[in-house]
Amino acid sequence: MEKITDKVAALPPDSNYFSLEFFPPKTAMGFANLRDRLERMARGLRPLFVNVTWGAGGSTAQKSLELAEICQRELGLTTCLHLTCTNMSRRLLDKTLEDAKVLGIRNILALRGDPPRAAEYHDENDSEPTDDEEFSWAADLVRYIKKHHGDYFCIGVAAYPEGHAEESHPREQSLEHDLPYLVEKVQAGADFIMTQLFFDIDAYEHFENILRDHPSGAFKDVIIIPGLMPIQSYQMIKRTTKLSHAKIPPALMARLDAVKGDDEKVKMEGVAIVSEMIERIKEIKSRTPGPRGFHFYTLNLEKAVAFIAEGTNLIPPGTPEEDESAILPDFPQLMINGSSVPTRSIQDLSARKGSIGSDPRDRVIVASQRPSHPDYEASPSEAGLRAEPVNTRANTLAISEGEGVLGREATWDDFPNGRWGDARSPAYGQIDGYGVSLHVTVPQALQLWGAPKTTEDINNIFIRHLKGELSAIPWSEEGFNAETEAIRDNLIELNSKGWWSLASQPAVNGLRSDDGTFGWGPQNGFVFQKAFVEFFIPSADWRVLEAKLKQPDMKDAVCFFATNAAGDFVSTDTVNFRARVAADAEGTAEADYRPHEPSTNAVTWGVFPGKEILTPTIIEEVSFRAWSEEAFGIWSEWAKIYGKGSDTQKLLEDLKEDLWLVNVIHHDYVEKDGLWKLLSE
Repeated sequence: MEKITDKVAALPPDSNYFSLEFFPPKTAMGFANLRDRLERMARGLRPLFVNVTWGAGGSTAQKSLELAEICQRELGLTTCLHLTCTNMSRRLLDKTLEDAKVLGIRNILALRGDPPRAAEYHDENDSEPTDDEEFSWAADLVRYIKKHHGDYFCIGVAAYPEGHAEESHPREQSLEHDLPYLVEKVQAGADFIMTQLFFDIDAYEHFENILRDHPSGAFKDVIIIPGLMPIQSYQMIKRTTKLSHAKIPPALMARLDAVKGDDEKVKMEGVAIVSEMIERIKEIKSRTPGPRGFHFYTLNLEKAVAFIAEGTNLIPPGTPEEDESAILPDFPQLMINGSSVPTRSIQDLSARKGSIGSDPRDRVIVASQRPSHPDYEASPSEAGLRAEPVNTRANTLAISEGEGVLGREATWDDFPNGRWGDARSPAYGQIDGYGVSLHVTVPQALQLWGAPKTTEDINNIFIRHLKGELSAIPWSEEGFNAETEAIRDNLIELNSKGWWSLASQPAVNGLRSDDGTFGWGPQNGFVFQKAFVEFFIPSADWRVLEAKLKQPDMKDAVCFFATNAAGDFVSTDTVNFRARVAADAEGTAEADYRPHEPSTNAVTWGVFPGKEILTPTIIEEVSFRAWSEEAFGIWSEWAKIYGKGSDTQKLLEDLKEDLWLVNVIHHDYVEKDGLWKLLSE
């Protein structure tokens, strides 16, 4: 039950420390797997504390508390719970703070959250707040916690080294504009500052100098912790920096561009980039007394963070047995201001003692004491070596870094693909982890989408987005990939009849991995895709399409998943199960009353030299169901920006209640027009 400030104060003045941030996974399987990952990272990395992100309201908030309880109570990790004050009822806020006390949590990161929309989020059970307790800014939340809970909580606040921006094109983004708000937060009682992610070290240096020299003196003794995000994939970091308005310097972007087709190379180049940033930050922070802290936005992944923390000597010392070094890859020499910085490589490290159980692959025990293929065979004496304890700090760290069989199993989800990845992964879903959101401000939304009054107006929004005339729709703030051009006309036809598409891809049959439009992955490979499309469809149209998809000749041609806001669900799997039961009732099949077994559909895969077949894009029932809750929730978020009872608000809520969300996959990836012929007939 320690405060972060007390833990930092107890560290030697010249020491380093770091913290890790996690968000509540979107699926039950992801939650269970994150529990194991947290335990492994706690033992191997020993962070000073961990952060748990917050999603205001409903089930997302409850999941945040459940994850915080695992961290604080089960794993004994000092936990900092994020808490937003806008668009959240007073009753829920008070309950959350009391729950935090019960769990033994003494640390809160006070955030504003999305721009206030109080009229839509007001809780009728709340008493009317007094003027001095209105929540419009994070400083209001800091004052509220201090007023009602005294010094029980250690309170942190966020800062933006490059300035905060709420618009997609942040013309007004500047640190100088933010400073008065940051001063107010600190003077309201904040104990430490944690920054948004950044990649521009010069901007961070300017930020820290401005704060330390600020005439108010507000930041003189406040802990400032820089926030760093390991680069997990090329597309992920592009999306993240767009949402956060963090700039990537051209020199760093050129390094990522050079390897963007190979996820493994992107990740390792990202490890090198963030490691270089840490060395620069150490130098910047050495100008002021006190321990040097770093905060990692893990995105619920462990491998890159483990490499970075060990490679930059951030892991705190322990006993000699605990501190056996894990094996690191041979990183390129880090260059700081034109000078090389010593880094450890495989040759430099004293590898931990091993046994057959720690080998990178299983080996066959042979009779000979001199195996002819030692990489794949082991002698009886070798096999008899006593294995080191698997739960030592070094072995645990090696597992987090992906070493050996256990490491490959632990980091199996090292290349997540957003909502198209494996739903068992803690990192499954979009990367923000903060729940349903439009990712735009109210003024932006009104400028982009106006105030639709009819379904034809909605058609036009989706079609204009497909034509590149709108930069975003409520379900996506991103543009289209180059491959969409191959099916753009098909999608426009689909949307013109009120079947509003959210995701899609064309069929691809064995194109080279370096293809300019469809290629991905390592060189000299071949890539494949099944065509699929996901769309909202009116219930009347769905009944017609459903009957068509259930026809016997469709059984092996397509797979579909469909649900509505009420939770009604139907899929190819449920249809096939019911058919088996019906056949059994008629005496034409063997009895089979097992629940339907949900199918897993790899719709993108690649074949590469020396590698297993890679399947980065997967569509399955559990992930579809998890996404559908968010997809229907966005209709309500969109409706909330309009006045209650307005024509637009009523239209959007009515559509939410009537529509079905459907995903149709066409299995014949050789027939590129098969899916579109099916849907157009």
